[in-house]
Amino acid sequence: MKHLIIGNGTAGINAARAIREMDATAAIVMVSDETFPPYSRPMISYVLEGSEPHEKLPLFAGSVYEDLNITPVLGHRAAHLDVKKKIVRLENGADIDFETLLIASGADARQIKVPGSDLGNIFTMRTQKDVLDQLKAVSQGVKNALVLGGGLVGFKAAHALLKRGIRATMLITSPYPLAMQVDETAGKMILKELETHGLTVKVGVSVTAFDGGETVKNARLDSGETLECDLVIVGKGVDPSLGFIPENDIDMGYGIQVDSYLCSSVPDIYAAGDAAETFDIARQTRWINAIWPEAAIQGRIAGFNMAGRKVSYPGSLGRNVMRIYGLDVMTMGLANPENTKDLEIIQAGDENAGAYRRLVFSGDILVGAVLINQIEQGGILRAMIENRVPVRIPKKYLMSLNFNYSRLL
Repeated sequence: MKHLIIGNGTAGINAARAIREMDATAAIVMVSDETFPPYSRPMISYVLEGSEPHEKLPLFAGSVYEDLNITPVLGHRAAHLDVKKKIVRLENGADIDFETLLIASGADARQIKVPGSDLGNIFTMRTQKDVLDQLKAVSQGVKNALVLGGGLVGFKAAHALLKRGIRATMLITSPYPLAMQVDETAGKMILKELETHGLTVKVGVSVTAFDGGETVKNARLDSGETLECDLVIVGKGVDPSLGFIPENDIDMGYGIQVDSYLCSSVPDIYAAGDAAETFDIARQTRWINAIWPEAAIQGRIAGFNMAGRKVSYPGSLGRNVMRIYGLDVMTMGLANPENTKDLEIIQAGDENAGAYRRLVFSGDILVGAVLINQIEQGGILRAMIENRVPVRIPKKYLMSLNFNYSRLL
């Protein structure tokens, strides 16, 4: 059996490990446009802030490719998938055939497309190379940094720059940071915490152009303001890396649609990680929950299925836990739904209380939560969402920090 895996991230490498557990002799070929060994992508912001060295990024000591008898094809991006012939063509023209294929190609950072966006010292923050390039710029002297985007990537970048003593300004189009993860009350608490620790945040504005010579010198905003900056990090989200798949050959939405075995609409072609639309437990529909733990689980389950052992994936749940200086923040599921029709939301606490809790229900099922500080019960709430435990008592009881969850059984 010959297995081809596109992507050497956590989904891809966990698939390879599962295949090797099942079959000691199967051929495994792994393609990646990165030449660096499989590494912890969530840790790259720690490298930028200086709390971890770049050398600690690899997930495995030694050569994981040799240990798992994988044939690596690195530094080349997949360019075309021929579904009928079961061949993947790379950008260098090489063809690789397969019997089973896992598409774990991940996602690409969105670029900003304004005049001057090709100047030096303007970076995205997606790969270990991005961070190495940023550190090189920092080593040459950076006084004023600009971070575009108030999501997780933007927040981590800004936090890292501040820890290096660099003045940082965050520009976001939404009225508060992490608007995709938290509601306005929580967002305003986070905003105040960031500003208290030195981050300048400008909301409701966007960059219209950059000026400079070889490197960026300033940014022009749609508010008419001009900001000095000698380093820019763009954190405007990501898109699944699927440009090599011909339209209509595989059922796709925003990502590759897969069944409970992580198989696509084409037999023997699987998908996992940021490229896969799996079943979202909170939303009860297909969704891409592009988080590291789900990618790892999906890769492992896809690998088992590719090797012939039927393993079902129960679905994914979006979630994040982070510390923002003095705030512990936990979000999960439908924490901040755009459409609140047919949903019931209860919340308590605020900035003055020093803690905040917001729970989102669909009928008697908890489907989302935002916790700021006092997050100790977060694990129980997550289990309630994942297991769709009906709440048959007054929901306000769940807002109590002393609530005994055995009452739900």
